[in-house]
Amino acid sequence: MTGYGRGEEVRKNFESVVEVRSLNHRFLDVAIRLPRGLTAFEESVKEIVRKRILRGRINIAVLLKSENEVDLDLKIDTDTALRYKMLLETLRDKLKIEGAITIDHLLHFPEVLTVETQEELPEEAWECVRGAVERALNELDAMRKREGQEISNDLSYRIGILQERLNDIEARSLARRQEEFQKLHQRLREMIATQELDPNRLELEVALLADRVDVTEECTRFRSHNKVFLETLQSEESSGRKLNFLLQEMNREANTIGAKANDAKIAHWVVSIKEEVERLREQVQNIE
Repeated sequence: MTGYGRGEEVRKNFESVVEVRSLNHRFLDVAIRLPRGLTAFEESVKEIVRKRILRGRINIAVLLKSENEVDLDLKIDTDTALRYKMLLETLRDKLKIEGAITIDHLLHFPEVLTVETQEELPEEAWECVRGAVERALNELDAMRKREGQEISNDLSYRIGILQERLNDIEARSLARRQEEFQKLHQRLREMIATQELDPNRLELEVALLADRVDVTEECTRFRSHNKVFLETLQSEESSGRKLNFLLQEMNREANTIGAKANDAKIAHWVVSIKEEVERLREQVQNIE
């Protein structure tokens, strides 16, 4: 499920700003950018995320500032700058280029001016970052819950469409059953008139007819899956995998209905059902 959260925290001399972004992903994948002095706490940040998020690609960017700039150390390497200056002058003379070598030229070389961060920052720096991470995750959770409610409403609406199609199929199946029995009755009358009535053939015809036109059992199971699907949506527990399983069973029942019914209208409704199940499957990928 996609989302964004931003958190800020101030602790004594430190101020931290954390941004969290989440994208859909089958598993939990956490990527973190921490200040160098806090790299030892990377696993601690991941643990905070694992306790609150089960699935998704989570990107976390951490910015840490200090009022006293205790974590910032600027250094100028004079010897390196001098060597670069001599090399540039040699290159200038060989290429016969006019002009003086300036400080701007030398600052293009990263070795001349370096920024060093303390290898270890005080514990209060980590506490500041942790507070910002928690605030950012709170904001992310709020956004994900809003999106989750919208997804839940859409899923419930589509389950309603499936229920309507099942009603259509059952009504059509019942009507066809009467039609098929009338056709069978007519054939029996013809067989009796021509003295071609075979008891074994009659038993086979009735059995085939009952199996071919009656999809009540499949529709009942399908409705049961719909009911459990809606109940699972309201559950507070992780439900993504269970919903996926239910969708597989719905698709299986739809295939059985289409194979048994042998009717153009029912076949059309079955196609409609399978399209809705596929739309449901796409949406369920966003659910933990």
